[in-house]
Amino acid sequence: MPDTIRHLNLPNGLHLTLRHAPRLKRAAAALRVHAGSHDAPGRWPGLAHFLEHLFFLGTERFPLADGLMRYVQGQGGQVNASTRERTTDFFFEVPADALAGGLERLCQMLAEPDLGLTRQRQEREVIHAEFIAWSRSQEAQHQFALLQAVSPRHPLSGFHAGNRFSLALEDGRFQHALQHFHQRFYQGGQITLSLAGPQPLKTLEQLGRQFGGWFASGQRIERQAPPALLDGPLRLPQPDGLHLDWLFAHEGLPAQAEQALDLLLALLGDSRPGGWLAELRQRGWMRACKPQVLHAHAGQMLWHIQLQLSTNASATTTKRLLQGWLDFIRRQPPQQLNLAYTQRQQCHEQAASALELARRDSSDRPLQGLDEQGLEAFTRLLEQLPGQRHGQWRLPAADALLSGPLPIIDMPLPAGLVLDSNLPPTRQYAALYLRWHVPSSLRQRFQAIIDRALRPLQERAEQIALELDFSASGSDWQLRAAGQPLAVVNAVAEALAILRAPAAEHWNAAAPAQPALIPIRALLKALPDALHPADEQPQPACILDQPLLDALWRQARWHGLATGFAPERQGALATALQSIEGQAGSPRATLSIQGRQWRQVACQGSEPAILLFCPLPARLQPCARLLAQLLQGLVYQRLRVELQLGYAVFSAFRQLEGVGGLLFGVQSPHASHAQILGHLLRLLQDGVKLDEQARLRLASQFAEPAMANAEVAEWAWQARMATQNSDLSDMSRSILSTRQADLDALLQSLINAEHGWLCLANAAPPGSQWQERV
Repeated sequence: MPDTIRHLNLPNGLHLTLRHAPRLKRAAAALRVHAGSHDAPGRWPGLAHFLEHLFFLGTERFPLADGLMRYVQGQGGQVNASTRERTTDFFFEVPADALAGGLERLCQMLAEPDLGLTRQRQEREVIHAEFIAWSRSQEAQHQFALLQAVSPRHPLSGFHAGNRFSLALEDGRFQHALQHFHQRFYQGGQITLSLAGPQPLKTLEQLGRQFGGWFASGQRIERQAPPALLDGPLRLPQPDGLHLDWLFAHEGLPAQAEQALDLLLALLGDSRPGGWLAELRQRGWMRACKPQVLHAHAGQMLWHIQLQLSTNASATTTKRLLQGWLDFIRRQPPQQLNLAYTQRQQCHEQAASALELARRDSSDRPLQGLDEQGLEAFTRLLEQLPGQRHGQWRLPAADALLSGPLPIIDMPLPAGLVLDSNLPPTRQYAALYLRWHVPSSLRQRFQAIIDRALRPLQERAEQIALELDFSASGSDWQLRAAGQPLAVVNAVAEALAILRAPAAEHWNAAAPAQPALIPIRALLKALPDALHPADEQPQPACILDQPLLDALWRQARWHGLATGFAPERQGALATALQSIEGQAGSPRATLSIQGRQWRQVACQGSEPAILLFCPLPARLQPCARLLAQLLQGLVYQRLRVELQLGYAVFSAFRQLEGVGGLLFGVQSPHASHAQILGHLLRLLQDGVKLDEQARLRLASQFAEPAMANAEVAEWAWQARMATQNSDLSDMSRSILSTRQADLDALLQSLINAEHGWLCLANAAPPGSQWQERV
């Protein structure tokens, strides 16, 4: 059933977009304010971003402990905000029955914020810490360098992040500018509010009118046209080794140009046979390609293509191939290009979450094909691009991943696969997990080959909203496919063939360079390996070839899980798995951590960062989930708001590699590793008080209708790896039976590290109580 969408304007000028989508399990709100960093006074860079932060610190009606962030987290949802050049977005997703509470808090904190000077001083330090991390990021530095290609008179080339020096809190003129910015732009005429969920349109409209009506009345402000993007040729940055950046700037584009550019970027990023990327890949030149929009506003557009090429690639020929492909696109009937684009958009719309749908509606970028106005914008866009006839091109054929329907075949599933019933087939979403234990030390070298060989299939999967991941942890490999059941089966059949025998051109190709991660993200990336260390079998140095890969697969043992497949379609899945390599097995025993173990991880960046993972046995995990829920707000309040340790502060219950436990993470620009741990320990020693409503809310989240499809599948897989009961109702009952005494006992066991601590950090251990792991 297609979604039902309604647009209307409230008396205060606010534009309301409503989307009724019965297939959704959750509901979301996305509020866009049509003002951003370029609308702030040039004297106070970062003012708009600073204001966005201040909103989340609570109000008189909803203090921090009951504000939007704490409320959404308590509902098991997600919440965030973003300040762009000309827009500021606030968005959250929660269970459908919690939408009203979230919307009330969102609209109240924006309409009636507390901009007290004390909280401004606290939050300015957080902004400054973000600025320091941003300024040290290679990716941010690269993007800032790209923006210097435009005219220096255009605000796009300026500094807008904000820091301790640009936010002059003690200056009365700054305070006036802050108040004026809020009054001018946070009013009805400047706001688009989008709601999406399974609720009837009448219910969504009632909520939108009730809470959207809180904003002051106003009209859309006619902002002065920005200066020209260019005052001469684009000032391109110097090529960085094998990295090429091609920038494209446009002026005077018509409405819907941004969606038209989305179609163009889809064509430029399509690596299927027939296009320019396929030609680069066939020549062995392409390592990675990333088309990206840098700026879009008022008919102006700046976008770029970033390429990573191999050492034998010719930049000149690559540019000619790109121009040849652009010329070919320009000569194709736009309606034909739009037809394939529309089909892909429909796939993404059916797979999209409530949050993605609401955000797209609020930005007027729905997941649909171009209309006549959009096709006109697409034609105008192509007219402004360089192009010349070069090369032999063809449009890619329809993707075989969606060919079907699945045949009804009577064939048993392989012995290593377990069927899980948590996700009903009526959801039209299926997931398949396959995991191999590969003891050979050649595993890491072969993994790079398989990664490269799988990339074209993964790119095709992305176009039809299919998730296809191949990952490594310790001495294990894992393949995961999730999405429309037909596409899952077809993709896994192709992926298994690639894993068994990667094509020759992938064996010696160079892997794309990975962007440097800030320390806390580097630690998160290293955590799965730390939980599942490799058990190597030494291998002599050798040249990799297909016989060695065949031998590696003969040693492998595998197990897997499938969920969401209707019984009559399981035979097709069994057929796809006929070619699976290795011997059927079962999950391995999970890691046992004794005492306080410390692992130092090499990271770029000097800020102290820590991940503290406290694993717990299955019998304690329902209590631990409730404890994590109660601690989440306390950790944020103490470490982020009161102590201002840094902008990267979080705590949660996590289940990784079949190991469940509490996870704490902090990256601080000024606190040492020992100080961070001391603050965490003191917070645990303070204890928590059982909140009956929090317990009820958490228990209600463990039900299939309340969980996203991907969450249900991941729950089943983690339970399988841990050899635990995957019954969601059992977890819910256990949470409801948790008492204050259970929380107290668990906290004491955590403080004493009775079940072990695993600490990942970017430094050596701070004391002798830690056992250092290599």
